Amino acid sequence: MATTPETLQALLAELSDLQPTTDPAALAAESRDYFWYSPILDEQLGDKRGELIVRPRTEAEVMRVAAAVAKHSVPLTIRGGGTGNYGQCVPLEGGVILDITGLNRVIEIEPGKVRCEAGILISALERAVKATGQALLMYPSTRDIATIGGFISGGYAGVGSIRHGILKDTGNVSLIRVVTVEAQPRVIELRDADIQKVHHAFGTNGIITELEVALAPAVAWLHHIMLFDSYAQCTAFGVACSKPEMDLFLLTSVDERFAQFYEVFGDRFPRGKHAMFAMVNPAVKADYEALGVAHGGAVSLCADDAELHALGLPPAYECAYNHTTLMALKVDRTYTYLQIAYPMPFDPQLVEKQMARYGDELFMHHEFSQQFGGYVVFALPLVQYFDRVRLYEIIAEFEADGCMVFDPHVYTIEDGGMKQIDHAQIDFKRLADPRGLMNPGKTRGWNAP
Repeated sequence: MATTPETLQALLAELSDLQPTTDPAALAAESRDYFWYSPILDEQLGDKRGELIVRPRTEAEVMRVAAAVAKHSVPLTIRGGGTGNYGQCVPLEGGVILDITGLNRVIEIEPGKVRCEAGILISALERAVKATGQALLMYPSTRDIATIGGFISGGYAGVGSIRHGILKDTGNVSLIRVVTVEAQPRVIELRDADIQKVHHAFGTNGIITELEVALAPAVAWLHHIMLFDSYAQCTAFGVACSKPEMDLFLLTSVDERFAQFYEVFGDRFPRGKHAMFAMVNPAVKADYEALGVAHGGAVSLCADDAELHALGLPPAYECAYNHTTLMALKVDRTYTYLQIAYPMPFDPQLVEKQMARYGDELFMHHEFSQQFGGYVVFALPLVQYFDRVRLYEIIAEFEADGCMVFDPHVYTIEDGGMKQIDHAQIDFKRLADPRGLMNPGKTRGWNAP
C-alpha cells in the first residue's frame, strides 16, 4: 500500500481546507507513542513514519478523510494523545495520520453517563463531569494527555479499576459511534455488548468519533502512602483491602527499590521501605489505616488534592500503572517492564519466591483491581533489560508459575494480550474497513481481500 507522490498530492488538494501537513517534524512526533518503553519495539518501530497528517474538527470532516483514503487506497492510522505503549498509533505502512484531538466536545452529561467526542482529553472530560458532581469510573495514569477514544481503543484497565472493574465490564462503556472507511462512509452506532467489536481493537476497524461512558458520584479521594518493612506485608495488606466495604479508587504496591525513582517524596518513601499508594474514600480512612497498621504498616502521607498541590507532590495515580515505569525510565533507560495477571487467590509467597529468583534483575510492582465481578492482582514489574532471549526466559518462568503474561513487547493485538483472534472484531472490520486500510499490520486476524 505504498503512497505515491501523485497520490499524496491528490490528497493534499482534496483535503486542503482541513490544512493537512507533511511537515517532517510533525510527522516524526505524531508517528510515535510510548513504544520506547520496550527496547524491542523501539528497534522495530523507531523509524516508522506517516506521510500526511490531517486534523478534522467534526465528524463530517472525518467522513471526508475516510472517503479520500478509501478512494486512493491509502493506509490510515488514527491518533489521539499518543500515550499507548505498544505502537498502537504507529503507522507501519506510512499513509495518513488522522489526529482525532480536534473532536473534543462534551455532547451531553446526564445522571450516570456522559456522551462526548473521542478526541477530548480525559482530564478535560473529568473536569466537565466533576462540575455536575460526578466522576469517570476509571482512567489511565496518563489522563492529563490521553484522549478518551484512545483509552477505549487501546486500554484495558486503569486507575479506578479496583472500584469499577475493567473497560470490558458490562455498563462501563455503553455506546461507540464509528465512521467506516469506504468511498461513501457510513456512521454505525454500537451499543452495549456490540461495543466489544471495536473496543481494544487499536483503531483497526472503524474510526471512533463519539462514545458514551458511565459516571459515578464524585468522591474527594485522599492520596495515601503506607510503608512496610517487607513486600510480603505490603501485598498481604493489598489482599485484605480487596473487599467492597473498603472504598478505594487505587491500590498500588511497589517494592523498596522503586524509592530511588520517587525521590520527590523524600522520607515519605525512603529506601528500605516498601510502599502502598492508594486513593482512599475519607469515609473509610480510619478503617484503611487501622488495617494497614495491623499488617505492619505506617502512614507516611494522607492528603487531599489541595494539600497535595501545596506540598508539590504528584497525585497517587501518577505513582501507579505505567506511570511507575515512566518514573523509572526517566532515571535509567536500561529498564523495561512486563504485564502480568496472577493466579487467584493471590499468594504473596509466590511473589516472595519470584523476588528471590530474580534479585535486582526485577523490581516488583502490583495493581489490585477487579474484573468480571471478582478481585484480581496484576503486576507491572520493572525488568533490567539484557536481551530479547533473557526477557522471554523470564516470561516463560512467570508462565510456569501459573501467571498470565500480557506481552508489551509486540505490536499486534493478538500477541500482546488476547492470545487469540477476536473474530467479532475481524468480522466488523470487513464491514467497516473492507479494503483493510486502517492501521495495517496491527492484527494477525486480518487477511486482505
